[in-house]
Amino acid sequence: MDLTEPKIPETPASNKHPKQLYMLFFAEMWERFSFYGMKALLLAYMVTELKFDEPKGYAILGSYAALVYTMPMFGGAMSDKFLGGRKAVMFGGILMVIGHLVLAIPEDWSFFYGMAFIICGNGFFKPNISSLVGTLYADNDPRKDSAFSIFYMGINIGAALGGLLCGYVGQQINWHYGFGLAAIFMIVGLVVFWMGKKTLPGGLPPDPAALKRSLFAGLSQEVIIYGATLLLIPVIVGLFHRYELMDFIMFGLGAVSLGYILYTAFQLEKVARFKLFAALVMIVFSTLFWAFYEQNAGSLNLFAMRNVDMHVFGTKLPALAVNNFLPPAWVIVLSFFFAWLWPALNRKNLEPGTPLKFGISFLFLGAGFYVFYWGCQTTETGLISLLTFVLGYFFIICGEMCISPIGLSMITKLSPAKIVAMMMGIWFFASAIGEFLAAKIGARMSVPENVVNNPIQSLPYYADILSQIGLYSFGIGVLLILCVPLIKRWMGDVR
Repeated sequence: MDLTEPKIPETPASNKHPKQLYMLFFAEMWERFSFYGMKALLLAYMVTELKFDEPKGYAILGSYAALVYTMPMFGGAMSDKFLGGRKAVMFGGILMVIGHLVLAIPEDWSFFYGMAFIICGNGFFKPNISSLVGTLYADNDPRKDSAFSIFYMGINIGAALGGLLCGYVGQQINWHYGFGLAAIFMIVGLVVFWMGKKTLPGGLPPDPAALKRSLFAGLSQEVIIYGATLLLIPVIVGLFHRYELMDFIMFGLGAVSLGYILYTAFQLEKVARFKLFAALVMIVFSTLFWAFYEQNAGSLNLFAMRNVDMHVFGTKLPALAVNNFLPPAWVIVLSFFFAWLWPALNRKNLEPGTPLKFGISFLFLGAGFYVFYWGCQTTETGLISLLTFVLGYFFIICGEMCISPIGLSMITKLSPAKIVAMMMGIWFFASAIGEFLAAKIGARMSVPENVVNNPIQSLPYYADILSQIGLYSFGIGVLLILCVPLIKRWMGDVR
């Protein structure tokens, strides 16, 4: 270990958090601003400016989202084995800055290359900045859970501001200015991290000497990792042009992941095996949750633009800004409520266990989409009210609060210690498959070009699928709740 490496006391002298937490908070906040701000523009930009037909736009959005959530498995492995968190975050941040700047260039070639840089950069940035928060505290430090709650708040503040400001600038002023605004705040986040990274107690390379050692043609291990990542850029661009190949890649990797979990489970003794089965069931259900939930970044963007009345006191609000602001804003508000609710129920021995929370999440999700559908059924103008739209998101985010914050904890509790990292990667990969499926569901809401400007004619294309999402969500939620006794038996002493 580097003897000059800062250290955090194992036993805190007070409840105050180390200053490094707030550095990581702001770095992640501005990175999420740029990431979600850019994502808010993608589908609408493809459909309105690049003139892609809607099924193609959904397919490319699904490919992008899936790759964004798959790459952290690669970036996390490279950090753990070679680079360390500090170098990985800096490298990933630089790639993301380049990606946002490339997207801001008003040229046809820039769109796919910008997204490819962001995919690779996110793979290094996302998994490692979160792990650096953990290095600030000893395992038994009572401040640790609070620290991650603060950090999670930074993520959602950044997402809310990014969706609001980039959505407004992109839709109302200029698409490329919106992408450029995302680049500016990504640079801010990276500068914040660069200024404070030396004060972090962890994140150094496991073997600094080996990292600098020449391996091939005079190139060090570190340079080879960076170079290999850059070589992925044109490969990813090629996948955007041949997006139909993503079906084989995503479902193939999904089958491999499923086979790996099952193979590993049957190598374990009975109690550990059934805990892994319980984790597998909830991972599969989480994939379905994200497939429905992530309509936010796709179909609901276009739905908001075409079929939601955005007028408030005579002023028309920008649809992209509103749609991409609502989810993280509701997360921020509801985080306080659920942070009070679960402990309050626990004190009365009424807190639902993890599998029941998963089931409840689908019921909330279904309620949210049925609110959207109810709005479609009660309008005569083809435009649902903004209040109905806001209320639908309230229920959807209640569902998120019942599944997202507890998923990672569930994985760590149910997985054998020797494969926790791999299971964590598979949990994130389930989100990637969910994003990919979300685009396929969204494509079923594609509206013919000749009716996109007529809300009465475009509304039925959304209403039918919104009702189906609500119905399937309710059905899955009921099925999962019926399975709770079995899953709880498999979980053993874990709750």
